[in-house]
Amino acid sequence: MVVAWLQGQRRVLLVKRKRPPFEGFWAIPGGFVEPHEPLEVAARRELREETGAEPIHLEQLAAFGDPGRDPRGWTVSVAFLTLLGESDLQEQGLRAGSDAAEVSWFDLNDLPPLAFDHAAILACAVHRLDTVPGRGNQSGRQGVP
Repeated sequence: MVVAWLQGQRRVLLVKRKRPPFEGFWAIPGGFVEPHEPLEVAARRELREETGAEPIHLEQLAAFGDPGRDPRGWTVSVAFLTLLGESDLQEQGLRAGSDAAEVSWFDLNDLPPLAFDHAAILACAVHRLDTVPGRGNQSGRQGVP
């Protein structure tokens, strides 16, 4: 997922799903790993396909696999995180694509209803940013130091 400092607030990049399940709900960009595809390569591909974003650095955040989190069947998600400063955003040409009907930034303190267990995933990301020194600031450096 992409978290950025915009106008002094931490915001997250979300996509509106255009297919079931959770059609019309906002979600963290993502999808399925292709056979023989490394996890980080898949995360970058899905982020690029759904939003146009291509961050330099991604950090593996956590895995989420509780039963029932996806109505299609048992699914494990491996979340990746990057933190961008406002200066980094000028280089990101955002656009909805692939499975996304829309792409937009949301204040982390004012989120819409989210698909799947994405509220829990975002809570994990916020905790990481809040508890590790240097990660919750407005440094303007791309990545998660």
